[in-house]
Amino acid sequence: MGSTLNGVSETAGGSVFRVGVIGVGNISKQYFAEFPKLPNLELVVVADLDLARAAEVAAEQGVRSSSVDELLADPEVDVVLNLTIPAAHAEVALRALEAGKHVYGEKPLALSTAEARPVLELAAAKGLRVGSAPDTVLGSGVQTALAVLDSGAIGRPIAAAVAWSAPGHELWHPAPAFYYQPGGGPLLDMGPYYLTSLVSFFGPVVRVSGAVARSDRERTVATGALAGTPIPVHEEVDTHVTAILEHASGVVSTVTVSFEVWASRVPLFEVYGTGGTVAVPDPNRFSDPVEIATADDRTWRAVPDSAGFVDAGRGVGLSDLAEAIEQGRPHRASGDLAFHVLEIMEAIIVAGREHRVVELTSTVPRPAPVARELSLQHSSSRSD
Repeated sequence: MGSTLNGVSETAGGSVFRVGVIGVGNISKQYFAEFPKLPNLELVVVADLDLARAAEVAAEQGVRSSSVDELLADPEVDVVLNLTIPAAHAEVALRALEAGKHVYGEKPLALSTAEARPVLELAAAKGLRVGSAPDTVLGSGVQTALAVLDSGAIGRPIAAAVAWSAPGHELWHPAPAFYYQPGGGPLLDMGPYYLTSLVSFFGPVVRVSGAVARSDRERTVATGALAGTPIPVHEEVDTHVTAILEHASGVVSTVTVSFEVWASRVPLFEVYGTGGTVAVPDPNRFSDPVEIATADDRTWRAVPDSAGFVDAGRGVGLSDLAEAIEQGRPHRASGDLAFHVLEIMEAIIVAGREHRVVELTSTVPRPAPVARELSLQHSSSRSD
């Protein structure tokens, strides 16, 4: 490692932000797999409430393990990657900021906007950055779709439709109980991928309406050591959610997310314009192909990738945050964006349960697109 400047390691290739990970559950594997591809990030320590598990993962990754308290006090950590369960997101973020560290977390930003607001306020007061997943929208799939929309290829966008559904995450996740506790459910778990994409396409949402439902279907873990274990569904978790979003730009988006669907033929994500339709790839993935059908030729055809970080994986949003600090620009997967998405989800739940239209109070600029040129530079730097 090179010299250290302002708490950030300096190498011949530029600044390297030293990362401490809190929470080494299922999702952490995807981040660990990407760190070697991200030259401005260096994993230095991992922590978990399960100290034995943290030690095991640390040995696998060739880094140190510690307690959460020790990691937060560690002067070698520049940024905390918060991979705890949703109920702990705000608490861990606040503690990291109090310790003088930037923080990037999994979605949602917090369980509520009331929990999330102090996180952003503390970061602003301390001059620190807050970032949040999803960063999948920075990959070539969503970014190519955004480039197509901005090019005018389907005329003026009028509406968008999202329909994500599954029987429930218990079919694949080895410890899925938290998906059915506050902070889980199809909206808070899967909604951020689609809502972040919609805000990236059409700008902030100004009002929402919706309907929610929950079944009394018995759920059990289907795989792993806990297979056969019953899963209680918290009374605050809606398992089927439908919403109408009105964007400040005038576009209307309809969104349905559900843990109640065994099979479906409804398109996942489409945008409808005055001159055609764009089929947006799954924003839970980074690089699936975009398709377009225009008024002149209503036959679907694939669109070549034209934007987005190349070969992206989970962690590219944190890498972009680190680069943005160095360059003095806004980062894309920002706390402000995650807060607006959280308020949208909160408003959907209120609208559905109270059968009314809810006006949003927050707003956020549309994040800067990821141009192919920038993407290629980012990719090239990985192979130096």
